Amino acid sequence: MMCANHPNIVQILEVYANSVQFPHESSPRARLLIVMEMMEGGELFHRISQHRHFTEKMASQVTKQISQALEHCHSLNIAHRDLKPENLLFKDNSLDAPVKLCDFGFAKIDQGDLMTPQFTPYYVAPQVLEAQRRHQKEKSGIIPTSPTPYTYNKSCDLWSLGVIIYVMLCGYPPFYSKHHSRTIPKDMRKKIMTGSFDFPEDEWSQISEMAKDIVRKLLKVKPEERLTIEGVLAHPWLNCTEALDNVLPSAQMMMDKAVVAGIQQAHAEQLANMRIQDLNVSLKPLNSVNNPILRKRKLLGPKPSDSFFIHDPENGGEDSNVALEKLRDVIAQCILPQAGENEDEKLNEVTYEAWRFNRDCKQLRDGLQGLSWDGRAFSDKVDRLKLAEIVKQAIEEKTNLQDSH
Repeated sequence: MMCANHPNIVQILEVYANSVQFPHESSPRARLLIVMEMMEGGELFHRISQHRHFTEKMASQVTKQISQALEHCHSLNIAHRDLKPENLLFKDNSLDAPVKLCDFGFAKIDQGDLMTPQFTPYYVAPQVLEAQRRHQKEKSGIIPTSPTPYTYNKSCDLWSLGVIIYVMLCGYPPFYSKHHSRTIPKDMRKKIMTGSFDFPEDEWSQISEMAKDIVRKLLKVKPEERLTIEGVLAHPWLNCTEALDNVLPSAQMMMDKAVVAGIQQAHAEQLANMRIQDLNVSLKPLNSVNNPILRKRKLLGPKPSDSFFIHDPENGGEDSNVALEKLRDVIAQCILPQAGENEDEKLNEVTYEAWRFNRDCKQLRDGLQGLSWDGRAFSDKVDRLKLAEIVKQAIEEKTNLQDSH
């Protein structure tokens, strides 16, 4: 709301706080509903891929609009923290349609304390990775040697801007790794932390030195050496009167949907990881826990390991809790898979267990059918975020049914 009154930021028209019941929900839920400006021109990369003659001048003009949006945010001391092409939308399909910044889900007022690592692969600044490294050490109980916490500020948005400019000009990221994974691979992390990138001759020979200069000055590892947003807007590349009508190779590169989809999938998976809050979990010794399920298990003795249990919804009690636990295992596997395991096999395994115990759940049954589930495994690649949302709704359905009984 603080940022939305700028011509290069998607407008918020109205906000409602209502109780709404969506299809497949048994009761209304309290929700915040945000009515935003309609953006019909599509995402930045999609627009470039459809433009047969996307020139360096056009890239400069797009960069200027993005920079003006960032300047507005930074003037309010707000860091966006997730600047990427998917969050840059065109108003409509006209040739002179403005590009606008959206998705402030990770934005934060910069008070010199931005420590929580929020980023998307390919667009992450070195100081964000350093914050993440120290953050993980602190969580593991390793006391950092520095007497003051490591923080980063709005300059991480400038790093992301440098990466976006690089991709707009040539069609691929400067710190690209051939190994897609849920975490940033070591080779890509090393390139980011050392600021190692180049301008391959094949794609960059016709691109101006001014363009290369602004990329170099934005992709500085040390934040204090990086251009400020004011420095970007004053840079000659954004204010050049030359034609710069050389056609860029990026449009041709971005027509390969598999390449773009691979990058976007990595983004989506990393965003899912970021949305898991750090929880301080305290585990009690088993002998000191007063838990009815554990008491019942002790009375019944150990369960035969070779028994094949089919969930009976009439059983209630412990069976219902086990069924819900199996559903939660699927969400955990979707969002935080364990390192070193075959993720697809494990996902099939936990989904099968959830399916065995929850065959009575219409929400789960309908959702799995839409994801090519054959009763034992997924026949196609699964959208893990979509699966997690389906299972979340299934848990809500079963919980509501239990409450009604």
